[in-house]
Amino acid sequence: MDTIGPSAEFVGFGVVAAVFGLFALIEFVSPKRTPLRGRRWVTNLLLFGIDTLLVRLAVPLLMVGTAALAAERGWGLFNWVTLPPWAGVIAAIVALDLALYLQHWATHRVPLLWRLHKVHHADPSFDITTAARFHPLEIGFSMLFKMAVVAALGLPVFGVFLFEVVFNIATLFTHANFSLPRGVERPFRALLVTPDMHRIHHSSFRRETDSNYGTLLSGWDRVFGTYVGDAAKGQDGIEIGLKAYQDERPHRLGWSLLLPFRD
Repeated sequence: MDTIGPSAEFVGFGVVAAVFGLFALIEFVSPKRTPLRGRRWVTNLLLFGIDTLLVRLAVPLLMVGTAALAAERGWGLFNWVTLPPWAGVIAAIVALDLALYLQHWATHRVPLLWRLHKVHHADPSFDITTAARFHPLEIGFSMLFKMAVVAALGLPVFGVFLFEVVFNIATLFTHANFSLPRGVERPFRALLVTPDMHRIHHSSFRRETDSNYGTLLSGWDRVFGTYVGDAAKGQDGIEIGLKAYQDERPHRLGWSLLLPFRD
């Protein structure tokens, strides 16, 4: 079975951890908005720990393992055609990014999925720990969906591995509590999602919450008509979170875990 060895996975994890530390340092030195740390940070990071443990225990193969199994057994579109390796890697990144755009759109449209996803949006502040704040059930369902996409398309192992690393870095970047320089923001956003673009998605204003679903490539929102370029009240005027939870409750771990099951 063609696969990625433990050393490569360790390097990938190390790169993501280093980027987390770098972005945390930038946020600390030059935050875009007044940060809320303390108990909120602890809760968000504990959610990440629970998510990671659950997925590792419940879904042994994960995305890279699914790609290796698909290659071994000849599953999926890309195992039925011959492509140069570089083309397969690019195809994997683009296909998975599109799949996750569509999944994200669905979490705002399907009531059951929104019950889980609103744990992420209930965060009343916005920084790299928001990128870690997801309900464990949402993470589990998301991983199963991504594995199904990998198997159905027969995406190459290295392309899937590279996507995971790039996507995790992009998730941290788009939730970072800083902004790109004005002269860089618009050209960068023409291709990739920026923190200012994604911060609009975390607005409590419903039209803005239901926009800017992309994480890596910004073009999906333009293609599907969900792009909002500027917040109604400007970046500094965005009210982060959900209107019903503008208090201390989202800072609590137990409350956040039980939120999907509340009325």
